[in-house]
Amino acid sequence: MAKFDIIAATGCPTGIAHTFMAKEALEKAAAERGLTIKVETHGQVGVENELTKSEIAGAKAVVVAADKDVQAERFAGKPMVSVGVSKALSVEAAGKLIDRALAAKGDDTVAAAADVEDEVEEKESIGHIIYKHLMNGVSHMLVFVVAGGVLTAVSFLWGITSFDSTAADYNSFAAMLKIIGGIAMNLMVPVLSAYIAESIGKRPALVPGFVAGMIAINGLPVVTEAMVKAPKSEYAASMIGLIDAGGTGVGFGFLGGIVGGFLAGYVILLLEKVFAGLPKNLDGLKAIFLYPLFSTLIVGLVMLGISGPMAAINTAMMDFLKGLSASGAVVLGLAIGCMCAFDMGGPVNKAAYVTGTAMLTEALAAGVGTDTYNFGTNFMAAVSAACIVPPLITTFAVVVGKKYFSQEDHDAGVVNLILGCTHITEGAIPFMTKNIWPVMPIMMLGSSIASILTIMFNVHDPAPHGGFLVLPVVENGPLWVLAILIGAVVGGILFVAFKKYDFEKNQKSAPAAPAKSVEAPKAAAVEAPKAEAADFVKVENVFVAEDFASRDEALSFVSNQAVKAGVANDADAVMNAFLAREAEGTTGMMEGFAIPHAKSDAINEAAVIVVKDESGVTGWDTMDGAPVNVAIALLIPGAQAGTTHLKILSKVAEALMDEDFRATVKGSTDAAKIAKTINARLV
Repeated sequence: MAKFDIIAATGCPTGIAHTFMAKEALEKAAAERGLTIKVETHGQVGVENELTKSEIAGAKAVVVAADKDVQAERFAGKPMVSVGVSKALSVEAAGKLIDRALAAKGDDTVAAAADVEDEVEEKESIGHIIYKHLMNGVSHMLVFVVAGGVLTAVSFLWGITSFDSTAADYNSFAAMLKIIGGIAMNLMVPVLSAYIAESIGKRPALVPGFVAGMIAINGLPVVTEAMVKAPKSEYAASMIGLIDAGGTGVGFGFLGGIVGGFLAGYVILLLEKVFAGLPKNLDGLKAIFLYPLFSTLIVGLVMLGISGPMAAINTAMMDFLKGLSASGAVVLGLAIGCMCAFDMGGPVNKAAYVTGTAMLTEALAAGVGTDTYNFGTNFMAAVSAACIVPPLITTFAVVVGKKYFSQEDHDAGVVNLILGCTHITEGAIPFMTKNIWPVMPIMMLGSSIASILTIMFNVHDPAPHGGFLVLPVVENGPLWVLAILIGAVVGGILFVAFKKYDFEKNQKSAPAAPAKSVEAPKAAAVEAPKAEAADFVKVENVFVAEDFASRDEALSFVSNQAVKAGVANDADAVMNAFLAREAEGTTGMMEGFAIPHAKSDAINEAAVIVVKDESGVTGWDTMDGAPVNVAIALLIPGAQAGTTHLKILSKVAEALMDEDFRATVKGSTDAAKIAKTINARLV
């Protein structure tokens, strides 16, 4: 059975894009570090590349990047980092997670290489725990919404009232589609509630979770005035308002499902503690009888008890959204567009999308022609437009402004045409993460324009997903496409303008070669220039017989030597960069080694300068308290921060784990041999 240095599990609420983007980023980051990795994905098709018990046992560390339940309890006792999936969407971010996971193992050399702001979190934040449970419910719910919504929408192809047997356009097949779609849509809230609960309390929480969800859509049944006045009614006027199993309740929708899910999950955890003292041989009785009985009773009573206030809150929220609409298309469209494009598949985006699907569910239940239907389907169309626009912006930009993008970005942008047209926003994330400002505002503006125009054009979308695939059932579909294209083109033009400005700025700012430098390096427009490993550690940049009184004296020496060698043009700026890094956390490690690193625009080319002090530099904080004998200093141009910097740093940190490497560098006084030894590990 193969063993892996790192194992990982990824999962996003929809299981469509983030899940596999994180997988790819983790695999690339591990490869850069010379590590083996296996990534288990939790997508909409289920668990793929599943980790075995032996693989879990044999791994050095675990990375969990998920916004849903991935059964992380399997990894108990292993060094682990657990974050949201959005924290692992780039190779750089994924690499930091791997470094953090290895650092959790107590591996001092790797811990030193990890940035201070990414120190290992021993526990997940409360916010992420809540979000993870919520997204576990949302991910299971969305497939019901999509299936039910699309089937219901397709039924309209035979006529807007074709499901009604009394209507002139009645069609029996359309009626069946409407029935099937309606059943799937009605399961939305119970499934949401049940799988929030399951994420918290595991399988025993499913029963109270489903019950809570059903109560959320039905409300507390009471005798109504209409029931009293009904022909042959058995109810008296004095019974109005009394609880009655045959009465009518007011549901409180997906908001109630969320509350019920968390309630059910934590009730199970409470019952586990209450029944913990029972004999072990009664475990079967607990699972099949005690847990479902008492949890359903407790959750049911609480949910019925809060049905009135929850219904009022739900109504108030819907009224607030309708109030935004009353304020004008611009206000509502701006809110929808900014939320959908803010994190493109993250929690803010999901909040807007789930709200849209909840309102669409109410719209379809209310029926065609009602105010609820018109508002809900118009709201859903605006949400869908806002989600479609960001990837299309990147497609427009890489085609029109091809010279300003790398080939990798160009290829990704072309693929985004397909993703965008099918309502998958996440393809635009890599473009935004490279330049959050101003790319995020550009995406938000483009999405807002599309949403505003969609509302103005009175577009109605009865399907919650599918992008342009559901155009046949979209009312005013051509205008909807026009609104989306206008948003994409405006955003695309602004994106190209930014990339053009950035490209020209980088070319103009290429530093002139210092007098002692043979050739000035060219500034990279899009990607950091690649250098051969032999270019980093030159024999003339290895100093083997120095004597420093302090850490700062050693760093000052390195800074001045960098200027003399033409590696940098301002010794003070380099020194300040070294000190800024030390202020974040010491770069002193163990057994006499330190890996100081400076990232600065005053540095012209990536380089490594090595200094040795046989007597040891005191005052340099190290992990074992020993003085520093060897400092391997990394100097990185500001434009290459996050690329060349991380690659060299990780390779040096990895090399320092090798006892033979440490012994050779520390024991040799031959500058050429030291340079050759280090360069060999930077390949």
